[in-house]
Amino acid sequence: MKSGILYVVASPIGNLGDLSFRAVETLSSVDFVAAEDTRVSSKILKKHSISKKCISYHDKNENNKFQDLIILLKEGHDIALISDAGTPCISDPGYRLVNASRENGIQVVTIPGPSSVTAALSISGLPTDCFYFEGFLPKKKGRKTKLEYLSAMDCSIVILESPNRIIKSLSDISQYFGNRAVSVCREMTKLYEQNYFGYVDNVLGEIESSKPKGEFVIVVAKDGYLINE
Repeated sequence: MKSGILYVVASPIGNLGDLSFRAVETLSSVDFVAAEDTRVSSKILKKHSISKKCISYHDKNENNKFQDLIILLKEGHDIALISDAGTPCISDPGYRLVNASRENGIQVVTIPGPSSVTAALSISGLPTDCFYFEGFLPKKKGRKTKLEYLSAMDCSIVILESPNRIIKSLSDISQYFGNRAVSVCREMTKLYEQNYFGYVDNVLGEIESSKPKGEFVIVVAKDGYLINE
């Protein structure tokens, strides 16, 4: 029996209109959708009049669930892997499933699209010829070591952050990196999308005074870069 295909499908990071035509075609054609949060995925599917069985696949069940999906793929079923927002496997569950698919000779196809990382870089106004994606910083253990390590990198650095920790992270960047140029994106593609641009101490002051909510992507320029350089 011929194995099915695993499609890794990028989903909107906010605006549901950002789902590509190819992604819609793929989601319409597969047998199952493996979704990080079936409640979120159902909204995406409903908007495009797609009716598919969704299988919950997230951080807490990934270690065991990927084996069930491999069985389905081996049985000839096509599966689309999607995350809550953006491209799967980028700070989201999925790599174990992709890895296991490769090991079992199952074809893996990317359906590229939205990504908060590349979206933030593209409007950062900072050098993007070389960048490092950190994702979320450690909350406690290893945080100081990680910040010191990142501060020595000779490239732009991308950090993800929640609304509850944005102030702390910007304060730590100021402490360990110095007053570097930064671009901070909030709620990209959504109704209240916002971008803060400048040196980190000034941006920190703006965010402290306005106390904005939402998800953040921080782009930190390399040491020595000056705005309008």
